[in-house]
Amino acid sequence: MILWLASLPPWQCAFLVVGLTTAGSMILTVLVRRIVGFERLVSNNEVAGFKFAVLGVVYAVLLGFAVITVWEKFKAAQEAVTTESAAAGAIYRLTGGMEVADRPAIQAGIRRYLNAVVTREADTMAVGQTDVSTTLALNNLYKATLAAKPVDLEDSDVFQAMLGELRALAEARRERLELSRGAVPDIMWSILFGGAVLNIAFALFFGTKNVTAQVIMAGMLAAVIFMALFVIININFPFTGDVKVALEPLQYTLDNFSSQD
Repeated sequence: MILWLASLPPWQCAFLVVGLTTAGSMILTVLVRRIVGFERLVSNNEVAGFKFAVLGVVYAVLLGFAVITVWEKFKAAQEAVTTESAAAGAIYRLTGGMEVADRPAIQAGIRRYLNAVVTREADTMAVGQTDVSTTLALNNLYKATLAAKPVDLEDSDVFQAMLGELRALAEARRERLELSRGAVPDIMWSILFGGAVLNIAFALFFGTKNVTAQVIMAGMLAAVIFMALFVIININFPFTGDVKVALEPLQYTLDNFSSQD
């Protein structure tokens, strides 16, 4: 459900997550006011106010922690893509220091790998999955690199440097794929949405003389809570939807290979 919401255009997701819940809380406020009555609700104000303050602070801390966590993971996904791009470019450049016979296979391998990432794995990451063909392309790149035979000390240094960059590329891809599955576990989503419902439900126990003001306050409370949840939903999956980490660095590296030949 969360992945589906994240895959929607932002305005549709905002309508479902923020718009409907805000409207619903305002309607519920009016219904509770009519059913329970102002006199009974206003008698709760003094005692319920202290309890609501504690509930609100606890939920605000939890909500803030979730926002910070998903934002840090989103930034980590950007860094993983940048690291992967830099490692791919370094591998291609290092082939210039190898034997001529070993260069074509490695260069073709890195091209196929990057092409698989930007054309196929970009789509599978959107649903939190790994692309098998990209994994095979990475395996073939490893085979082509390991098949190279250093003939002297200089070749050996280049070979070791290439293996280091290849390791960095594989680790960056592994991190990218892991982050594509989302940072917030299912149990945390239950707590976040459950806490939102409890906060809005608790606000229904209060009563003010001006019913319009109470309805507006209830709507504002729901809007603030669910706007925060809207942000969490949209950046929790860093490669899904319109708000996502771009793979342009990898595409740029692939396109740049032609100018290096």
